[in-house]
Amino acid sequence: MATIYDVARQAQVSPATVSRVLNGRTTVDPVMAARVHQAMQDLDYRPNAVARNLRLSQTSLWAVIISDIGNPFFTSMVRGVEDVAQSAGYSVVLCNTDEDPEKESRYIAAVLAERMAGVIISTSGRSTVINRLLEARIPVVAIDRQLRGVTIDTVLVDNVHGAGLATTHLLDNGYQRVACITGPRRISTAAQRLRGYQRALRERGREVTDALVRYADFREEGGYRAMASLLDSDNPPDSVFATNNLMTVGAVECLVDRGIRVPDEVGVVGFDDIPWAHLVRPSLSTVSQPTYDLGRAAAGLLTERIANPSRLPSTVTLSTGLQVRDSSTRPS
Repeated sequence: MATIYDVARQAQVSPATVSRVLNGRTTVDPVMAARVHQAMQDLDYRPNAVARNLRLSQTSLWAVIISDIGNPFFTSMVRGVEDVAQSAGYSVVLCNTDEDPEKESRYIAAVLAERMAGVIISTSGRSTVINRLLEARIPVVAIDRQLRGVTIDTVLVDNVHGAGLATTHLLDNGYQRVACITGPRRISTAAQRLRGYQRALRERGREVTDALVRYADFREEGGYRAMASLLDSDNPPDSVFATNNLMTVGAVECLVDRGIRVPDEVGVVGFDDIPWAHLVRPSLSTVSQPTYDLGRAAAGLLTERIANPSRLPSTVTLSTGLQVRDSSTRPS
């Protein structure tokens, strides 16, 4: 059975254009509209009347677009979103992009085609996808990551402060060469956590050097490769700050495979408190952030934006803390 996406592909237009034609919008270019009608005829496309009626009055669905469904950080965050959404009479559709801009773009197209009521997004870093939502007047809230070039409701944590806590803690425990494994350069959280790391070094009069920094992909495999690269360098570190939970796991796995003792030979602090961080041996020191509250705050902003589309955008920044465990504390 043909879908709206099949029609869009056949007519060489976007799903949103097909949707506008189906809804009788007069703003569609007549040539494009003719192509859409021809494609519908060729494919024997029959619109779902129930779905069409929902689109005409806007659905009661929110899209929550996240970058990695395998990351426990997002599990707790989405739960916070859902709890508020349900109370406000909305249902949540979860979309996983895998940090892939093309996949993210396809989800945005689906949001536009289905006329969803709102979007909460942890974007891969491109402002163009947000502009498409704003142009369609779909309420949107950015979560966890900040975007340049657009002014929208945003919920963040204090990444600079959290990274500074982690780095200072390692220095205070006698580690001399503190490395940093951070995420992609285009992602605001990666840049902010790197900045916090560098600021802490400068405040303690330590050298800030690119030789101790590795850019990875916020994934376990990336953390493993980055840690291996640091260990294989001419002057390897005696400690490492990894800027998310999955890269922390990868870094520790690399150290275990190399037979390097944590924290005796290399200290480790991660970012994002992993649910089982206190169960592994040695237990993992981490920067904690209120992930559930992040979701609730984003959902609260979205409900306010839906109720009052003209209000000025706001940014909510939640605090971070340091959970000190065994992986960063050298024995006396």
